[in-house]
Amino acid sequence: MKIVGIEPFAVEVNGRNFVFCVVDTDEGLAGIGEAGLTFRAHAIVGALRHLEPLIVGEDPARIEHLWQVMFRGGFFPGGNVVSSAISAIDIALWDIKGKALGVPVYELLGGRVRDRVVCYPHNRTESLERLIESAQETMAAGWRFVRWHLAERDGVLEPRQAVREGVRWVEAVRRAVGDEVELCLDVHTRLDPSDAIELAGALEPYRLFFLEDPIRSENIASFRRLRAATTIPLAAGEQFADKWQFRELVEHDLIDYARVDLCIVGGLSEARKVAGWCETHYIRLATHNPLGPVSSAACLHLNLATSNFGVQEQPVRPGSVLTDLFPVQVPWADGYLLPPATPGLGVEFDRQALRRAAPANTGSPPRLRRADGAFHNW
Repeated sequence: MKIVGIEPFAVEVNGRNFVFCVVDTDEGLAGIGEAGLTFRAHAIVGALRHLEPLIVGEDPARIEHLWQVMFRGGFFPGGNVVSSAISAIDIALWDIKGKALGVPVYELLGGRVRDRVVCYPHNRTESLERLIESAQETMAAGWRFVRWHLAERDGVLEPRQAVREGVRWVEAVRRAVGDEVELCLDVHTRLDPSDAIELAGALEPYRLFFLEDPIRSENIASFRRLRAATTIPLAAGEQFADKWQFRELVEHDLIDYARVDLCIVGGLSEARKVAGWCETHYIRLATHNPLGPVSSAACLHLNLATSNFGVQEQPVRPGSVLTDLFPVQVPWADGYLLPPATPGLGVEFDRQALRRAAPANTGSPPRLRRADGAFHNW
């Protein structure tokens, strides 16, 4: 079997960009992958076009070899854009291999170590009242987690004000949902270490499952200061584009949950290596998955076959979005993703519908500012 080409799809659905990639073979088997970096869709498509000549004519079963060629074949190592494109191709190659062998992808990763994968949703945050209402809605639907991000006010985020309000919201949500529901607060890299330390200290009585991305990710050494100042479990890594960027966080035990994004880090191939590395430091996976049905499926297969798993991000229930593009998605019940029984990833795509979909826009993410007008991380 040989690869004959790839077909990228950068589409916009309900105001959000998605990038999918189909890898075709000369035997008629096709695999589907997905790339991250939602707001860099056009750049990723360009990277996919650059990578295509490196893999056409090659055996799709040589997944590790092709990963090395794509990552290192341009002399300059892959960055976020290139690694996102590699991720989409890599996931598609695993899909092809599972289909060729007639088994789900998790069987290729060593088989299941669990029967289902627990997930957390995205809860609404227009106000504290709406957050509590959203938490109660998701609990009634079977979810066992509540997750929200540090709030801003009309596009303005003042760190000290946000810290005070963040503590008040966590206290109120814990009181509303009780002790059996897990709480995850996503700071979204919006604080500097001193403010993050103040927030973490104030939140310790409320038993968070984890505090996510409490500080910016560019200077990993800053996590040392935060790690020493709190007992709250810390989660980070969703912006990292390869295993080397995880090195300091893992080797110095600076996090408790690795937020590996399979659609940015280099696909299933690279995510498996990060997972194994994390296992040696008792760090669990909390796979970052704010994307579409292919990302959800790839994360599911990795988590089914990985012992040091914690939780999977799953904004909405599979099968409730993008059903015209992906008529078959991974199974779901009561807050858990379930093992697909079909070969490959277990999702089916409608290529013609993908071709007809609205093209991705060139927009940027929402932007926050400080009270004085200075730019602030979204």
